[in-house]
Amino acid sequence: MTHALDFSYETRPARVVFRAGAAVSATPDEVERLGLRRVLVVCGERGGDTARAVADALGPACADVHDRARMHVPVEVADAAVRAARAAGADGCVAVGGGSSIGLGKAVALRTGLPLVAVPSTYSGSEMTPVWGLTEHGAKRTGRDPKVLPRSVVYDPDLTLSLPVALSVTSGVNALAHAVEALYAPDTSPLVALMAEEGVRAMARALPAVAEEPASLDARGRALYGAWLCGSCLGATTMGLHHKLCHVLGGTFGLPHAETHTVVLPYALAHNAPAAPDAVSAVARALDTGDAPTALWDLAGRLGAPRSLAELGLAEADLALAAAQVANQAYANPRPVTADGVLALLRAAYEGVPPTSAER
Repeated sequence: MTHALDFSYETRPARVVFRAGAAVSATPDEVERLGLRRVLVVCGERGGDTARAVADALGPACADVHDRARMHVPVEVADAAVRAARAAGADGCVAVGGGSSIGLGKAVALRTGLPLVAVPSTYSGSEMTPVWGLTEHGAKRTGRDPKVLPRSVVYDPDLTLSLPVALSVTSGVNALAHAVEALYAPDTSPLVALMAEEGVRAMARALPAVAEEPASLDARGRALYGAWLCGSCLGATTMGLHHKLCHVLGGTFGLPHAETHTVVLPYALAHNAPAAPDAVSAVARALDTGDAPTALWDLAGRLGAPRSLAELGLAEADLALAAAQVANQAYANPRPVTADGVLALLRAAYEGVPPTSAER
């Protein structure tokens, strides 16, 4: 049975510069292009050296460096960064680092309306989206606002060379999750589907090469290219059950962000597979396999990534609470979300059993 095409696709203005060495060579040009004179550079402690190199390249255009980014953007951390931006008289913000740094830059943009330039050092893909997140009282809130979409994104494979292999792998699978959920999103489109399939293919091929030769600029560049495509999918569509699960597990139970995505993705895809056959077929094509959930699970295992929520420190007693929290909120998902269904998914992910036997 054939269906007539029926979709909406909106793209927002954002400029991308992609080349080795661009963090230092291109960021000042991007700041100048936006007419900014005093920018606040935000980063985490771990990426402070890179951020300071960018700050040095910015010269007098850098008003201050604020290195207090933390995972899941606690609201008090966002408050401190907003105060720093105001104290510096900043007219823009440059976020250098992984998802935590870019998330903090977005929080500043959300509260102040200042334009944001993103210089990502991981594969999270957050830099391509108008999605913000803040954690308060143990719960993570997310929203969409055009103000937080970076006006310019500087991709520099050099920045990812120092990313440890373990974090490269989990960060890369986090990006894959964006593309996977975009394929069955209610607001997907043919262009998003093309980007998603190519993003999965690029990332799944790049990660083993990164693991084998972490210093390969070619492998790092291909992973960053995959992250760009996957992040663009996240920015263009509504995420489903997988992302809601990861927000609850991260925001409420403090599980590490990228690792949680890596563990949950095969189970979430297996769970949704009966209701999203076209999406599963696209992921299977990209992975060159007949069984997409198991191939994702195998990829994580082959590259030494965690494969169970127990490994990440979740208590078995927390599974029912997490399932209830997830099932309590309305959001788009191809398969109806029930507390029992989510609990079965979480139990399989907790035990780390192969996703096919657990979910079908």
